[in-house]
Amino acid sequence: MTRCTVNENEVELHAIRAQGAGGQNVNKVSSAMHLRFDVQASSLPVEVKQRLLALRDQRITQDGVIIIKAQQYRTQESNRLDALARLQALVDSAAAPRQVRRATKPTWASRQKRLEGKAQRSGIKSLRGRVRDAD
Repeated sequence: MTRCTVNENEVELHAIRAQGAGGQNVNKVSSAMHLRFDVQASSLPVEVKQRLLALRDQRITQDGVIIIKAQQYRTQESNRLDALARLQALVDSAAAPRQVRRATKPTWASRQKRLEGKAQRSGIKSLRGRVRDAD
């Protein structure tokens, strides 16, 4: 697997107030991090950029900007590291080339097993017919 590291100079990080429960502290401290990463302007290889932009991910805007909001931790530094790690994981998933699917044929034994199952079901269903008198 190819590892393309994200250059931190190309990442925009802004501290914002976290949402949700947190008591009095949540209204005073900007501990959540808002990460923006422009894929087109980055120094990533062209193939990785194309794979990233082709991903159907709600974090990627139509302009090709990845937006990640990290607010899991109480400290700003922990949320910053979490956002960068999530961005790196997204880039790593796009850096790995997709494996080519090779068509395979079912084995002789599996075909026989399927046909036996079909014959058994056919026999069961044939017994559901109308009962005829033996005249």
